[in-house]
Amino acid sequence: MTVGRAEVGLDANHQGQVPQDTAPVFTPDPVTLAHLELILNGAYPLTGFMTSEESASTIKHGRLPDGTAWPVPVTLPVPDELAGAERLVLADPEGAPLAELRVGQHWWSDHRDHEYGHRLAGEVRFARPPMYGVLRHLRLAPTEIRGQRDIGGFADRPLLAVLAERPLHHRSLHQIRAAAEEIGGDGRAEVLVLIDTPLDDEGLTPAILAAEPLLPPRTRFVVTTLPTSGRRDGHPLPAGRHDLLAAHVARAYGATHLLIDRAPGDPAATCEEHGHAPIPILPAAEWRYDTREELWRRADQVPDDRAETEPGDAEVEEMLALGRELPSWFTPARVATELHRLCPARTRRGLTVFLTGLSGSGKSTIARGVAEGVRRAGRTVTLLDGDVVRRLLSSGLTFSRADRDLNIRRIGYVAAEITRHGGVAVCAPIAPYAATRAQVRAMVEENGDFFLVHVATPLEVCEERDRKGLYAKARAGEIPEFTGISDPYEEPTDADLVVDTRDAAEGESVAEVLSALRAGGWLPDHHDHRNHPSHVEHHDHR
Repeated sequence: MTVGRAEVGLDANHQGQVPQDTAPVFTPDPVTLAHLELILNGAYPLTGFMTSEESASTIKHGRLPDGTAWPVPVTLPVPDELAGAERLVLADPEGAPLAELRVGQHWWSDHRDHEYGHRLAGEVRFARPPMYGVLRHLRLAPTEIRGQRDIGGFADRPLLAVLAERPLHHRSLHQIRAAAEEIGGDGRAEVLVLIDTPLDDEGLTPAILAAEPLLPPRTRFVVTTLPTSGRRDGHPLPAGRHDLLAAHVARAYGATHLLIDRAPGDPAATCEEHGHAPIPILPAAEWRYDTREELWRRADQVPDDRAETEPGDAEVEEMLALGRELPSWFTPARVATELHRLCPARTRRGLTVFLTGLSGSGKSTIARGVAEGVRRAGRTVTLLDGDVVRRLLSSGLTFSRADRDLNIRRIGYVAAEITRHGGVAVCAPIAPYAATRAQVRAMVEENGDFFLVHVATPLEVCEERDRKGLYAKARAGEIPEFTGISDPYEEPTDADLVVDTRDAAEGESVAEVLSALRAGGWLPDHHDHRNHPSHVEHHDHR
């Protein structure tokens, strides 16, 4: 989020004009940005952000104070310095103004899950079309879709909106076609697929689009971002509210019915929870794959002993990670191909192997062996370990807690860049603080995979080894803030693997890590050492 000041003016037609005065510029959080776009493009029947009374009524009753049904609060949290603003320019993350808010109420939320307690309410006035966000060419406004249907002469036909957050596999495609036939009667129903994805991430959208030839004729696709916060202002929303929000947005696009594509096993909301829906939310007909007939049929026509169990999303993700083919009975070839492109096998993904443990735990020795094993498996690897890295990457830093944290973040940044380019980074710093390790994990996982190894050798064993005499100096007070003696080591609770070198030979610990990487799919099961050139870049850091 950013706060600043810029000269922004709006004319009577709500278009950007030569500035006349100044107003604070604020970039809202992603949830609020999603609300703002849906207000501005007409998908919401709202003119701006809610007052305290409107928000409370929506949370409690699912209605505005005037009785209008509406499922979720739409509020604008702002930092303290903007709490008294009378005007506010709302901008995207790149600083481009989207709208001007004329503040009608300043209010405070006592119970919240947001860092800001202050709220501003009031109407928003359009400034300029949004440019920020992925798949902008598919983020069509409701008026555009309704206009296309009018021009095509199909405006009087039923329109089935399908909310999709995941690829459309065979079961989902059968459900969509069955629902379209049901509401269309003579086959005249059209389909609009609303793809729900974040503003800055296309996610699995290409895999959803890959199913287009298998959907009814004239199926249209629109990308939108429905706010995903199940709690706002600290209040849990009743079940089914997200479905109701989708129904309101679908109606704005001209839909007469809504079908929500759900993962296997996901429970559907009850009829009571859908009671305020502006259009019918259809229950999805159940389909099962008949192994004897080798086709999909309605569930009541397939005996249990002939029904194939459909893999869930987590199982599909694991199959893709391990490079396994998705069953043809489960998903169309076009969708499978796109999924394999979007979610390559782990042997082709960047990876950071991050070993953490006390000084003398053996992590550096293990890291060197792991790097060599990764190299022999045919992957490009960089070893970040020991004094060389501290001298070259973090020259000038002290051993204070702040500087040690900065040192780890720098290592994390380098590892994240290696990972982003498809390489393997093996890091072995002490990294005693959980918060800093979490920051490194977050940096890496933006573009690749992170594997945390806790080398959990006990302190007394590390002290016995004490090859450099560091523990003795720390005990004597010669080294301040020494991890394990005068400064804490926060043991990981999120380690992917825990090894203890106390009674293990060096080769055993290395083999344990390599075996875990191989089982996870990051290393191939079989490799010929003779066919893989060396790719190790060796740097030291402790």
